[in-house]
Amino acid sequence: MTGISFDPFHSVFKYNQWVGNMSAFYALLFTVAFSIMVLGLLYKIIQYSLVPAPLKIPVTPAPLTKSGVVFRLLKEAVLFAALFRSNKWTWLFGWMFHMSLFIVLANHLRFFIKDVPLTLVLLQNVGEYAAFTMFIGLAGLLVRRLYVARVKYISAPSDYLWLVLLMFIGFTGIVMRFILHTDIIAVKEFSLGLLSFNWQALPLDFPLMVHLLLVAILMILLPFSKLLHIPGLFFAPTRNQVDNPREKRHIASWAADMDSEKNKMQP
Repeated sequence: MTGISFDPFHSVFKYNQWVGNMSAFYALLFTVAFSIMVLGLLYKIIQYSLVPAPLKIPVTPAPLTKSGVVFRLLKEAVLFAALFRSNKWTWLFGWMFHMSLFIVLANHLRFFIKDVPLTLVLLQNVGEYAAFTMFIGLAGLLVRRLYVARVKYISAPSDYLWLVLLMFIGFTGIVMRFILHTDIIAVKEFSLGLLSFNWQALPLDFPLMVHLLLVAILMILLPFSKLLHIPGLFFAPTRNQVDNPREKRHIASWAADMDSEKNKMQP
């Protein structure tokens, strides 16, 4: 009967090779995902900026000055003022999710900065719990889509998938922080290596691998999804126009060109 031999050196070599391959895969994945996200967002922003707004259609009561428009946009982006007036429950869960996401993203900046500033150090104590409020906000929005008839009627499968994807991202983050701890020093070295194209080994903890994979999917699909309301808010003519139709004629550039051509044709 032949005995089964165990070669620890060969096993260590195979494991290190697997770690290297997976680290290279995730490094390449995030390089591609980040490129797609940035280039896609730039393309959509340029596209939005070139779309003409032929009508003066600000939702009233609207500001009468450009500074008032800037204040209105900031109020919508930070406080969700229109949503607050429309539906308090939707505003509560939506604002909870977005503000928590902002804190979580700010807290993650420490992985890409070698010398972390004091503001991010202080934010860390708050940021680690923001994942819970982010998850609660998403859960509330998902329940709204499932049980509010008029919202369920207009919901597409992608609307549910985005909420579930974001919830799993938040859930895996909570698991890594409070249950199955990962080596955050190694994660930071991996993140800094991405910036300098000096790829480092990534801890192959299952929650971390799932978390990063879902984040990469989110980054790749972001420029092609409904999540483009992030930059789209600032290009909405109902929000970014001054309410001065009596004082100044609003005309799109292509309409002005047509008027100019008509004037030239007249004797």
